[in-house]
Order: sequence, then C-alpha cells, then structure tokens
Amino acid sequence: MSLGYPTSSEEDQLYLHDADAARLRRLAAQEGSSQAEIVRKAIGAYEVQHRPDRQFVLTASGEGDGRSVADIPEEELLEGFGADPHN
Repeated sequence: MSLGYPTSSEEDQLYLHDADAARLRRLAAQEGSSQAEIVRKAIGAYEVQHRPDRQFVLTASGEGDGRSVADIPEEELLEGFGADPHN
C-alpha cells in the first residue's frame, strides 16, 4: 500500500525567519499537510514561474522575397538602422 511518500528523500535544514516559520506552520495546518509538502509545492510553483518561455513567434516569417539573410548584401541589411557600412 502506497502512502504517497517519496521512495527516496534527503533531509535538509531550512532556516526561516520567525515570521516565515509561523506562516509555514499556519499554511500546513490550514491545508492539513506537512510543512515539507508546503515547501515542495512552493518550490514547484517557483520553478514553473521562472521557467523561460519557449514559445517562439515567427512574426512575418512568410513575408519577403524568399531570399536567405545570408544572400542579402550587408548594405541592404543595414538600411534603416542609421549605420553607414562604408565607415
């Protein structure tokens, strides 16, 4: 019978300010779960929130004359950027 506990775990110490420790105890009591479970959930939520966005937008990728950027002369590429390719 599985109780939902991890099959392996590592015990670490977590140092919290008194107010944060009280918040953690209160959250655990409110949810009826362990403080460790609250910390694991918080880490998971933090990780998801800080994962880089992997949605790439190909805006206007189908526009243009079909040439590869490698085939476009440098002068043409720099047009509109205020750069003078001859300097």
